[in-house]
Amino acid sequence: MKQVKDHFEKEAEVFDELIKTLIPFYDDMVKSLILSLPFNREDEIKVLDLGCGTGNISKGVKDRFPNAQITSVDMAENMIQIAKSKLSPYRDIEFKVADFRDLNFQEEYDAVISSLALHHLRPEEQESFYHRIKGFIKEGGVFYNADNITGTSPYLNQIYMDKWVEFILETHTLEEVEKIWLPKHREEDSPSPLRSHIQWMEDAGFHDVDVVWKYYYFGVYGGGVSCQL
Repeated sequence: MKQVKDHFEKEAEVFDELIKTLIPFYDDMVKSLILSLPFNREDEIKVLDLGCGTGNISKGVKDRFPNAQITSVDMAENMIQIAKSKLSPYRDIEFKVADFRDLNFQEEYDAVISSLALHHLRPEEQESFYHRIKGFIKEGGVFYNADNITGTSPYLNQIYMDKWVEFILETHTLEEVEKIWLPKHREEDSPSPLRSHIQWMEDAGFHDVDVVWKYYYFGVYGGGVSCQL
């Protein structure tokens, strides 16, 4: 994870421009995650944003839910600094520089969200993450994630990769792809199949788990925590 942290510290200043050249339909993916949050515009919800980056998801949440209280967490201090600047017009946002694996919150949230962060964990850490994060969510609350996901067969996974590389080549050279982006992906990322994430969430006790948006190697999915009768 130190390698991942160093990577994001260096890329923080160019992240917002760079991410749109690396993630197909990035804006649509973000919008899909935010539209999944089942609250009214005026609700005073508490939201935990894990791996907040430069604050794009937190900003989208505040634009849709102006009364939301958000805790934005990222391990890269440079990312947090840019997020603070971007979100300075908004109130009720707390920032934490931390690896979200180490956090132990004593409060509960209406929604926990994450974007392009969970795939940096090992698959066994991803599975245990859902059991842990469920304890931070109020009854009736939700968790939604936008992330890299792999195919369920070698053939599909190769198709996913080919489509991803095809997209990156629209704005980057083949040399950049082969010497920078694919090596970083192999060294830093451990994405899991979407069906595994759904199963892990259901095993952890989430209900109504669903896929909101998907484009080959990227997806938005999540579910809720049942209210006790």
